[in-house]
Amino acid sequence: MTEDIIDDANQRMSKSRETFGHELSDDNEGKTPSRKSWAYLLVSNNTKTRANDYICTARPGSGNSGIARRVFNAVANTKDISCVVVMWSFLSRYDWAMPRHSSLENTRWATISPWDTKMASEERHNALAGSEPQQEEWKRRQDLLVNTGVKPLADTIYRHAANEYHETYLSWKSIIWLQNILEKKKIPFMFTLADNSLFYKDFEQHKDQDPLMLALHKEIDFTKWYFFGERCMGFNQWALMNEYERGTTHPLDKAHQDAVQLMLPKFNEIIGGQNV
Repeated sequence: MTEDIIDDANQRMSKSRETFGHELSDDNEGKTPSRKSWAYLLVSNNTKTRANDYICTARPGSGNSGIARRVFNAVANTKDISCVVVMWSFLSRYDWAMPRHSSLENTRWATISPWDTKMASEERHNALAGSEPQQEEWKRRQDLLVNTGVKPLADTIYRHAANEYHETYLSWKSIIWLQNILEKKKIPFMFTLADNSLFYKDFEQHKDQDPLMLALHKEIDFTKWYFFGERCMGFNQWALMNEYERGTTHPLDKAHQDAVQLMLPKFNEIIGGQNV
């Protein structure tokens, strides 16, 4: 997804989640956040939020709980933030606090996805077959998961406990939690998403499953969201539908550039300022 925070005094912005910028033209083997991502371009195109000092809190492959946690941590420890922008991720990723290990995020946190399991090894292999660098990166990740004890946890979760209902509940709870914190702190925000599976399964809405889901859905302030089309279309879906060039697993530069032009009116409406 993406989370961006802009500091009024220093025109500083920080972004988290999916839009780290892997496979974009300035990708430096995943070592630094891209300045070709929609998030960076979005704030660079607004006079109020020009990203002279861009702080990225994104971690590749993060789930929604991890996105919310990182944005909250940045908001709690940064003064005079003028805006936050978040792209929420897919349902099936977990953010787990592990026993401390030097290789984990902040020595504690692990992102867990279906691709981390034995069950998804063939799917992962087929998806990454055209990219040797990404294959190497996943091999390093697998070694890390084993060394930190995350691997057996991931296999257990996805074999016995993972399900769409629980993942929807956790994701919406994270969204509402962060939304309420930002509103309490009077920080303007804009949310968007990678894929509408956050709210839909085919044509059925997750909110219609039971009274709890309906009540949670009502707590989400959709006036602060940007969607790429009907039924809450996400960035990834929009890029696929419009046949933008893709890398192994991500839309490339042109999709990000064009997405910014679509998003700017909503962004300007929320935070003010004008296009550069």
